[in-house]
Amino acid sequence: MRNNPFLVLVICVFLVLTFNITYFNVKTISSFRTTSANVGIENLIETGQPLLETQTSARAMCLLEQESHRVLYGKNIDLKLPMASTTKIFTALTVLEKCRNVNALIEIDNRAVGIKGTSIYLRKHEKLTVKELLYGMMLPSGNDAATALAYYIGGDVPTFCKLMEESAKNAGAKNSAFKNPHGLDEKGHYTTAYDLAMASAKVMEHPLFKEIVSTKFVKIRGNKEIGDRYLKNKNKLLNNFEGCSGIKTGFTDDAGRCFVGSAKRDNMEVVCSILNCGPMFEECKRLMSLAFNEYKNHEIVPAYNIINTIEVVKGRQAEVKVFSRKSFDYPLTNEEILKINYEYSIPDSLNAPIKKEQKVGTVKVYLEDKLIFQDEVLTTDGVKSSSFFQSLKDFISKW
Repeated sequence: MRNNPFLVLVICVFLVLTFNITYFNVKTISSFRTTSANVGIENLIETGQPLLETQTSARAMCLLEQESHRVLYGKNIDLKLPMASTTKIFTALTVLEKCRNVNALIEIDNRAVGIKGTSIYLRKHEKLTVKELLYGMMLPSGNDAATALAYYIGGDVPTFCKLMEESAKNAGAKNSAFKNPHGLDEKGHYTTAYDLAMASAKVMEHPLFKEIVSTKFVKIRGNKEIGDRYLKNKNKLLNNFEGCSGIKTGFTDDAGRCFVGSAKRDNMEVVCSILNCGPMFEECKRLMSLAFNEYKNHEIVPAYNIINTIEVVKGRQAEVKVFSRKSFDYPLTNEEILKINYEYSIPDSLNAPIKKEQKVGTVKVYLEDKLIFQDEVLTTDGVKSSSFFQSLKDFISKW
């Protein structure tokens, strides 16, 4: 090193450079601009008027769009009520979250035999798969199938009910409590129309569940007494409502007639929960038809949306593009479309160096004054500084 003074000089400059780069990287940008505009929305206008007040004969109901979970119509959506066999929606959600292998063959626990109410007539020591029991629970509404699944997953009914409440809360259903996996009337066993719709939307994301509840007829294994089991779905809308994809019926003396229906048309899928309603099929059909007439699902923000270009100060490029990563679709009426506002909080300029996908701001979407979506704004590329120090650093790295 004594014989190479140039190398000593280079090392000293490098140390100074390192200090300066560290210093410049922690500088904050304080100059931001905010804009709001109806950007590119005018061409989305559809016909129809929004329904502000839902009229229904149901004691409680909630209709929501499945992906965004936006409530389109509702009545007493947070009223705690018994829900009969729509309980099995929560049971299925819990089983599918906890079970590693739905094709596992399980031996029926004796405590699941002879359960009161609707049954698929399970027998002690009989063996069925988890998948077959799910069919037996969801199509003909077998209370014994629900109980067998509860013992298999939870070991006992109280433990399984705790798991059900955990799964419900994780799905956004925070006002439900369970005393059994099948829905027979029992004190302290209740849900709300909103909770039931949210849990239904969540479990409908599972391909197997969606396959099961859209099946009209299926054959599963039986036993020596009854032979093969031929199961029929109790959901009448599968036969007479366009796009119907599920879900579950229910009835007890305390709960009355209960139903959760789902349907998809074009790019919008809705879930409608109805509690204590005599004409449950007719009412669900009417409300879902209304939703498809009044609302359309629109792409509000596309994925990897290029927003703007920002000036780069002291960079090897004069500007850099910025973008948001997430896509966002939302159901809207024609009046609401014109009330969508975009708010961008991004700097007027950035100091180099800039990292690729460096967060530089946010984009927010409002329906009138209600925030319905937000995402980070990131840079598309990295930009090196044009300073002498950066040039020297590049030279050293190549030398």
